[in-house]
Amino acid sequence: MHFTRVLQHITSYEAGKPIELVVREYGIKREDIIKLASNENPYGTSPKVLQSIQLEAMSLYPDDSYYELKDGLAAHYGVDSQNIVIGSGSDQIIEFCIHALHKEGLKILHAGVTFAMYGIYAKLYGAEVIKTPDNAHNLAQFLESYQTHKPDIIFLCVPNNPLGECLESKQIEDFLAQISPDTLVVIDGAYQEYATYKDSARSINPSHFITTYPNVIYLGTFSKAYGLGGMRVGYGIAQKDIITALHKVRPPFNITTLSLQAAIQALKDQEFIHSCIQKNFEEMARYEKFAKDHAIEYIPSYTNFITYHSDKIQSSKCCQWLLERGIIVRDLASYGLNAFRITIGTKEQNTRVLACIQQYLEQ
Repeated sequence: MHFTRVLQHITSYEAGKPIELVVREYGIKREDIIKLASNENPYGTSPKVLQSIQLEAMSLYPDDSYYELKDGLAAHYGVDSQNIVIGSGSDQIIEFCIHALHKEGLKILHAGVTFAMYGIYAKLYGAEVIKTPDNAHNLAQFLESYQTHKPDIIFLCVPNNPLGECLESKQIEDFLAQISPDTLVVIDGAYQEYATYKDSARSINPSHFITTYPNVIYLGTFSKAYGLGGMRVGYGIAQKDIITALHKVRPPFNITTLSLQAAIQALKDQEFIHSCIQKNFEEMARYEKFAKDHAIEYIPSYTNFITYHSDKIQSSKCCQWLLERGIIVRDLASYGLNAFRITIGTKEQNTRVLACIQQYLEQ
């Protein structure tokens, strides 16, 4: 059997190691495992979501218009429901964007180290992937690459996963003013709820951006701050012509009935989201202090994770050492970095993680 040749150049996305696999491989009890590798909300989702789930609805397809969820998002962001497309996670909308613009010689541009699915989807459609020399978002380099290569799609991950850095809104506007309206600019705001809380200068207003720059699409997700990673619900916000094109490549019923119920209710409980984000940054301060106390370098983060990188720590060895003790974090060696990313957990989880890293340093 001969598969499409482009698959030869694609490395599968490396998801965080699941708890069940650690139970099987290391014989650790499930309740003793801490998973801080996939940037899930350690506080779960809003109690209102759990109360709203109607299991008897599982036999029915969802309302494929998703009107109630779209209306909620439209009110939340100050846009029209016609400006919204729903995806199975925001990464599905990344694929929609590339699919809708697919052509011979398609080019995409993104930061040196960023969300891996940009490149994976691009290669799947035979596109050329252009990366900036710097790992983080250096907009001067983006502009230089744009002028040289004339990419069809530019991805800005704001804040950036897996590094945690975040562009300011004004920086992005200055950049967009120099980009052709024929180039689609994808602003991936998967962690925007965290960035907005920490620094208003880094807050993205989708309504303003899509009105001022009609070639922009903003992506959001319910997988992070809203605690619905297992439900797989994302969304894109853009001008109607872009949304209309994306709907032509969107399969029917691309999220489930239960996912739809959950997302509708999660959006309504902003008080829960605010509480989770507040605790996230309170706990992140402990990781920052630990790093400073032990001369470990870290990237100041505007997300729900922190990335450690240091010549004192060989990331793969440290991650494996933690894994054998029931702590799952994300080794970034696959990105060519001697670094590892830790999702900010609960107070109890973080106490144990920091104690284990302390032990690793002392051995």
